[in-house]
Amino acid sequence: QVQVVESGGGLVQAGESLRLSCAASGSIFSFNYVGWYRQRPGKRREFVARMTEGGKRWYQDSVKGRFTISSDSMKNTVYLQMNSLTTEDTATYYCNARNAHSTFGDSGVWGQGTRVTVSS
Repeated sequence: QVQVVESGGGLVQAGESLRLSCAASGSIFSFNYVGWYRQRPGKRREFVARMTEGGKRWYQDSVKGRFTISSDSMKNTVYLQMNSLTTEDTATYYCNARNAHSTFGDSGVWGQGTRVTVSS
């Protein structure tokens, strides 16, 4: 089965940047959508960003203009460039590949998560 593995999390100061990576064991765009979700402390997992192989992109409102999702097909990897980080971005970030059109639910393939901590 296709597996995805996240990396790139860490501890940063507010205002700094991180680049997360999601590496797939196979063609990551064998799924219709590949994206990122996060779970902040005390909250449920939420949608952050996603994209299609054709270049369509969607973002949660709170990250628009700060986060950018991109991919490298040769590496079967999807990235999340996170700029201007705030303490509210502190969360465990998960990579997800799914065929369902909805951003809701727990369908598809999930990684184990990579933790991002933003300090003030």
